[in-house]
Amino acid sequence: MGPNSMSLRMFLVMFFLVSVVVIGTLTYQNSTFRIFEGFLRSNVQGGTSQNVTTHGFGLRGTIQNIKNESLGKEGGVQNPQGTSQNEGRTKNITKADDGSKTASLTSSHAANLDDKLLGGLLTSGFDGASCISRMQSYLYRKVSPHKPSPYLISKLRNYEEIHASCGPNSRAYDRSMREIEHSKNNGVATMCKYLIWNPVNGLGNQMISLASTFLYAILTERVLLVKLEKDKHGLFCEPFLNSTWILPENSTFWNQNHIETYQVMLDKDRASNSTEDLPLALFVNLQHPFFNPEKIFHCEHTQDLLRKVPLLILQSDQFYVPSLFMTSYFDTEITKMFPEKDTIFHHLGRYLFHPSNEAWELIIGYYETHLANANERIGIQIRVFNPESTPKQEYMDLVLSCTLNHKLLPEIGLPNPMSSTGKNHTASVKAVLVVSLYPEFGDNLRTLYLKKTTVSGEVIQVYQPSHEGNQKFNDKMHNMKAWMDIYLLSLSDVLVTSPFSTFGYAAQGLGNLKPWLLSHVKKNDTHSSTCERDFSSEPCYHMPPKHYCNGKLMKDFVSSFPYSRRCKDFYPGMKLGNNFV
Repeated sequence: MGPNSMSLRMFLVMFFLVSVVVIGTLTYQNSTFRIFEGFLRSNVQGGTSQNVTTHGFGLRGTIQNIKNESLGKEGGVQNPQGTSQNEGRTKNITKADDGSKTASLTSSHAANLDDKLLGGLLTSGFDGASCISRMQSYLYRKVSPHKPSPYLISKLRNYEEIHASCGPNSRAYDRSMREIEHSKNNGVATMCKYLIWNPVNGLGNQMISLASTFLYAILTERVLLVKLEKDKHGLFCEPFLNSTWILPENSTFWNQNHIETYQVMLDKDRASNSTEDLPLALFVNLQHPFFNPEKIFHCEHTQDLLRKVPLLILQSDQFYVPSLFMTSYFDTEITKMFPEKDTIFHHLGRYLFHPSNEAWELIIGYYETHLANANERIGIQIRVFNPESTPKQEYMDLVLSCTLNHKLLPEIGLPNPMSSTGKNHTASVKAVLVVSLYPEFGDNLRTLYLKKTTVSGEVIQVYQPSHEGNQKFNDKMHNMKAWMDIYLLSLSDVLVTSPFSTFGYAAQGLGNLKPWLLSHVKKNDTHSSTCERDFSSEPCYHMPPKHYCNGKLMKDFVSSFPYSRRCKDFYPGMKLGNNFV
């Protein structure tokens, strides 16, 4: 039993200890996995209130946070506040470790795990903390019945590669911009081509025109850059991975006064298609009322010329997508991207417009406080175009007639005994979101339903997030409130909008809502209908071209534009729909 036996004994002891550790570890990991697997299954199927954050689809990816954020310091479980669910939405919001807000899962919302990237519309790889809304928006909307086509997804991925290669801060961007700015050869072929969007008018106009311009950038393989003034900074997240879409402040193209205009180019009658005489940069104004029929932007020959110009600056306040169908190549491509023609803004809007963290905090804070627990949400957007000449009471009467006649809101009954004693916690609740520049509309509707009961027994709660009094320009906080209003409207179950309002167009498109369109207010007119249901959630194109490319007048221009019908709220306008052809 000398030194050799002592070494053997030590070896046996160490072998035994290592074996115990290994077996214990494997047992622990196996049991932990089963516990974790059971936790996930019960969370998704049983609707627990624990917070689960995943990357990717379903349960794939890294699980980051599985602890219950409601645990107190002593380990006691506090009852979560503000939890409700309705028609596939998840409402319980907790605080995650990274400071972001994450909605907990419920059984009715489990299917939305696969919709986190909106059916492939969005790409993965973004830093979740930099744009919380991109990761959470699917928790607040019903799953869209309209899935993006595989061809649209492939075109978006292809565009993202182009933008990453040629966007600001890349070598290709620097080289291409130098050539465009300083080359004396008008026929130079630059490495990258650009489409700079120039904003005009209010936020609704800007959103629908920006979506149109993005589609045009995809079709022409140009890099989209946007001129965002300081009043728009902080509204939206960056939509493209590892790049920016904001035109750098040092760009000479912030000012287009020195740029040749599209109209001048047409006046020169470059029918020869000579690239030597084409400018390197061109300003195209499609803004109403400047977009006259003679500009023939939608014609094949015009597009052939524009294709040879390296940089375009495009200004518009219109949803001009319908006119793109008049170009045969665009028609083919758009049709493949969007088999359902009434989903173009719906898909592009959800791809492009993600509220910034600052905006998202305002939106979700208001939603959770006032709208989350309702059984149904009704959005009412009231735009008064002539406040000086038309009494607001006429608008109020129109809204009431529309919502009551079509049973969007319940009839008024007897005086409400609960108005001063408390709420009826057992009744069905309808939350009415009023969006208007004027506080009278929300106040009047709220007072009406506070003073009297409803015949149906439903409880009507009326909220109005903002009432600015008048539309303000170059005001960041005003734009932030407008973006908040648009997004909240898009979360409605039922939507009522004012005619001719691009504000309403943006909300209905994002939410895939066919709104009830209020009639135009006319003095002493008691015979016209108060509202009617729209046939599409797409925006109306107010000022479409009225001439063919040969100069002949379109007697029935709607029939000349496939997949279109006249707008119900603006007869000269046209909008895209489905199943027309």
